Amino acid sequence: MLEWARTIQMIIDDIDASIRLKETDEISLKRLSDKMGYSEFHMSRMFHKLSGMPFRDYVRMRKLAFALDEVKNTRRAFLDIAVDYGFQSQEAFIRAFREAYHTTPGEYRKNPQPVVLRTILRPFDCYIMETGGTGMKKTNSDVKTYFVTIPAHKFLHVKNLESIGYWDFWQKQSKIPGQDCETITGLLSSLGGNLDNMGDNDLSSGSGQLMAFINEPTGRICSWGIPLAECYGVRLPVDWEGEKPDQMILTNIPEGEYIVFEHGPFDYETQNQAVEAKIEKAMKDFDYASSGYKLDTSPGRIFYFYHDCKRYWKYVRPVVKA
Repeated sequence: MLEWARTIQMIIDDIDASIRLKETDEISLKRLSDKMGYSEFHMSRMFHKLSGMPFRDYVRMRKLAFALDEVKNTRRAFLDIAVDYGFQSQEAFIRAFREAYHTTPGEYRKNPQPVVLRTILRPFDCYIMETGGTGMKKTNSDVKTYFVTIPAHKFLHVKNLESIGYWDFWQKQSKIPGQDCETITGLLSSLGGNLDNMGDNDLSSGSGQLMAFINEPTGRICSWGIPLAECYGVRLPVDWEGEKPDQMILTNIPEGEYIVFEHGPFDYETQNQAVEAKIEKAMKDFDYASSGYKLDTSPGRIFYFYHDCKRYWKYVRPVVKA
């Protein structure tokens, strides 16, 4: 199953690459099956098994996600957008858009609302697969430690008081209507203003989205003895005034001082556990006494956790002068 997850991930990445280049005629089950060396029937069955949806439906919803981004952020004619993303006519595009998002492109352009985008699937995700990483290959990068002052901002998120870790968080959230991983990441991807997005509008699952832990008196006691609530969301500008999805919490985070433990880019499949071990050791061994700071455990302070293998792995922990 692991090898199939890897194969399906390659297909999914190929689909997105073709949509970005507007090569929508190239996205066919036959072409991808031939490329991977499997029959169309077998490829279709395995895609459905690993993704939970038919190949054709997934491609259609990804095209609509990219099209919605252009509807919102450009003034291009709807006919041109329709043609670029493989729809036979403007009418067909409007019909599909309304069916997916319960609004028309014209209405959405005038008044963008949070919608559930079809973010890119990640069947080869070591956390969702509950493997926690598949290798311990050493890394040549050390963990950088530094202090920063983070300006005031907002944090839009969902919260769980009982979960422990990424996989457990989404398992528990999936039992709450409207708070499963697909719905939440899709809603967050449709919002503008994300402070941690790289600005490339890649519509990927988790683009600029992050885990966080809020000092919460009723939360689960973590490994360093602090009661925390585990969260997932996005950081937004302090003056953000967009529409908040009903199932999410919008919290004002005041300016504060933080300590950052950061590891550079790494190979997701072979180095994940090794990087995690390095980060954990750096945090455990850090000498707060000689730094003049201590962890701030007062209610409401927030810990951020960034896990993006192409950029970095880092923990951002709140501190206060000792």
